[in-house]
Amino acid sequence: MIRILLVDDHALFREGLVSLLNGQPDLEVVGQAGSVKEAIEQTEQLEPDLILMDFGLPDGTGLEATQAILARRPGTNIVFLTVHEEDDRLFAAIRCGAKGYLLKNVPVARLLTFIRGVVQGKAALTREMTSRLLVEFARTEPAPEPPAYTVDLTSRELEVLKVLATGATNREIASRLYITESTVKNHVRNILAKLNLRNRREASRYARQHGLVNASQH
Repeated sequence: MIRILLVDDHALFREGLVSLLNGQPDLEVVGQAGSVKEAIEQTEQLEPDLILMDFGLPDGTGLEATQAILARRPGTNIVFLTVHEEDDRLFAAIRCGAKGYLLKNVPVARLLTFIRGVVQGKAALTREMTSRLLVEFARTEPAPEPPAYTVDLTSRELEVLKVLATGATNREIASRLYITESTVKNHVRNILAKLNLRNRREASRYARQHGLVNASQH
């Protein structure tokens, strides 16, 4: 039996999916969550085999939920089931550790096939999305190792610092990295404390001086 957790803020959609999945002899929806907080809590309590994750949630994004869940339970199978088909969201989800990315208009038979395949180690991706990922990753250069002077910063804090150095506001940083504005504020506060800096201007200068962002990007 494949035990499934549904994460979506639309209760009506969840209920429809519950009826569909529970009608299969080998599938069981063991829990539902409508927010990032609930998703993390339900995963801890239920230890599902698979999580179907929506992208937009009231208190954050599916990316944040995925990162938090995988930090606690690295082997968790998470598949995004969303209406968003933009490349940047697809790429972000896969880089985040998701095992698949499906649109909500996926045919029922294919959805069921993908669900069963993921727990067997297969990716839940259509051919089109697989092609888009291959093109993206083929042209993406490997990220350089972070300099020694930034080892105290987490990878997410480094991302925030790089975007901050371009002059972006907290809201713009949140939008670009698909995290909440409050999460950005927490990261900025941690960055300033760890690097012993007083304000965003000093943080921007630090990033440019240490090659974290090109001067032309500012």
